[in-house]
Amino acid sequence: MQLSVLIPVLDEQDNILPLLEELYAALAAGPAFEVLVIDDGSTDDTAARVERVLSEYPTLRLIRHASRAGKSAALIAGARAAQGTWLAFMDGDRQNDPADIPAMLDSALVDTSLALVNGIRRRRQDTLSKRLASRVANTIRQAMLRDDCPDTGCGLKLIRRDLFLDLPFIDCLHRFIPALVKGRGRAYANLPVNDRPRIAGTSKYTNLHRAAVGLWDLFGIMWLLRRQKRPMAVTEVKAP
Repeated sequence: MQLSVLIPVLDEQDNILPLLEELYAALAAGPAFEVLVIDDGSTDDTAARVERVLSEYPTLRLIRHASRAGKSAALIAGARAAQGTWLAFMDGDRQNDPADIPAMLDSALVDTSLALVNGIRRRRQDTLSKRLASRVANTIRQAMLRDDCPDTGCGLKLIRRDLFLDLPFIDCLHRFIPALVKGRGRAYANLPVNDRPRIAGTSKYTNLHRAAVGLWDLFGIMWLLRRQKRPMAVTEVKAP
């Protein structure tokens, strides 16, 4: 299987079924794929609604956390269970557009040097305060990590499964994937993608929470990048 789409969700009961319908329509003409919804301890009807449509979508899978573990943990759980060579990450709030995924996969298949295609939101559909906070955070992060990515907050990403599972399993992993991939010496591309307003549900983050946690994580990633070693090319010598 070439593609596994991972959707981490927390209390998105009004978004998940319309998103699945959009997603399957967008990917119908492409290569074989599967969709994994990772429920991160929802307390609403999210998981139950996904379970009710499992028979309608044969390649749909539902993974559930017993309690809330965070977005990075959900992505790791999904990646471990996935079968695809490539992993597409998208948020469950319907702000990411499933129609962008085929172009991301095409970019990776055309340029075989790419290990990651990172979505860059154009005309971001969010509040002014969130857009300004995101712009400041991205400016600081780029200056300190030099990751060449103007928007790591976009939930839409495409990455090789083997590479993602080889990255350090840390709580803030989803925020710093481009920096960690670049630190491994792997090539990646930024691709403009559509951004849509949230129609239902509520955001799980506030600007203050993002700033406080993000700054602490930033220093941790800087330390990690300085300490990590790139994998060495090795050959095995066998007896003649």
